[in-house]
Amino acid sequence: MDLVTAVFWFFSAWAIGSALLCITRRNAIASAMWLVSAMFALAGLFVLLQAQFIAAIQVIVYAGAVMVLFLFVIMLLNLGETPRGWQRWYFWVGGVGVAVLLATQLVVLRGYSPQRLADEVSEMPSPDPALVFPEGRAELAAGESQGVVGVVARPLFEAYLVPFEITSVLLLVAIIGAVVLAKRRL
Repeated sequence: MDLVTAVFWFFSAWAIGSALLCITRRNAIASAMWLVSAMFALAGLFVLLQAQFIAAIQVIVYAGAVMVLFLFVIMLLNLGETPRGWQRWYFWVGGVGVAVLLATQLVVLRGYSPQRLADEVSEMPSPDPALVFPEGRAELAAGESQGVVGVVARPLFEAYLVPFEITSVLLLVAIIGAVVLAKRRL
C-alpha cells in the first residue's frame, strides 16, 4: 500500500467516524462539532483528488460559515439534549434500511467504467468513450485554459445563478425564523 492510499483510508475513516458520531450524539452542539470534523476530512479527500479549490471552499464555506450559522441557531434556540422520544427503534431500522440501500447501490455502480457506460448509451459497436461523451474533453480543456476557479465559477454564475441566489435567500429566511422563534421564548 502506497502513501496516497494510506492517507485516503485515513481521511475516509475519519469522515465516516465523524459522520456517525454526528448523527448519534444527543447534544446538538457536539453533533455540530462532529459535522465540522467530517467537513475537514472531506476537504482532505478533495486535496487527494487534486481539487484544492474545492477543498478550500469546503473549509471556508461549510466548515466555517455554515457551521457558525448552525451553532448560532443552536445557541439562539437554546437546544439541550434530544429527548428520549426520538431514540425509538423504528428510526434506527429506517436509517439502517437506507444505509443498506445506498451500500447496495455503491456495489452495483462499482462495476461501471467509462467504456461500459459508453457501450450502454451508444448504438455503435464498442464505441470510444471520448466520442460518446465529448463534454469530458471540453471540461478538461476549459480547466487547462481558465483554471479550476473559472471552471467552477462560470456555470455557477451563468447557468445556476438563480438557484444560487435562492439558496442565499433561503439561508436568510432561516436566520430570521430562528430569531423569531427565539424571541417568542423570551
